[in-house]
Amino acid sequence: MQSDQKYFANHLKQLRAQHNYTQADLAELVGVTRKTINTIENRVFIPSAFLALKLARVFKLTVEDIFYIEEH
Repeated sequence: MQSDQKYFANHLKQLRAQHNYTQADLAELVGVTRKTINTIENRVFIPSAFLALKLARVFKLTVEDIFYIEEH
């Protein structure tokens, strides 16, 4: 049986590290809680389009630069 599961993945943790942001720093910049950032990074929560755009703006990237579909 072929598996074609798709997952909503992201590069948030790596981007935060590159910019020396903690989860709390990033959360404050986009107006959410640290736990929200944590759950996005760990693929527990898929952000709204609005939040994804706010995150992209912080890093001066496109949403597609941060979020992607990972296939297994």
